Amino acid sequence: MKLIIAIVQDQDAISLIDDLTEENYRVTKLASTGGFLKSGNTTLLIGVEDEDIDQVIGIIERNCKTREITTSLLNMTIPGETYIPYPLEVKVGGATLFMLDVEQHIRI
Repeated sequence: MKLIIAIVQDQDAISLIDDLTEENYRVTKLASTGGFLKSGNTTLLIGVEDEDIDQVIGIIERNCKTREITTSLLNMTIPGETYIPYPLEVKVGGATLFMLDVEQHIRI
């Protein structure tokens, strides 16, 4: 058995959770925040039998698409001066997955 930790964009999470639960996978949703853009993410904990890993990854790939956004990071030019917004195009979306071996699973 594996524990998949999936970090996804908030806007992808609802449809992903719906598709996973429709296929009878149990999902725990945690709110999280990204370090680079400081924007909301969703972290999902998904317990999966080894033979179902490819199917779960496929569901995640179908729901979590990469897209480009323009954002502005604040950049200070010289100490004492004002902050100047610096527009930056970044890719967001997709998913970051971590797979951990589960030694034991107990459901009470």
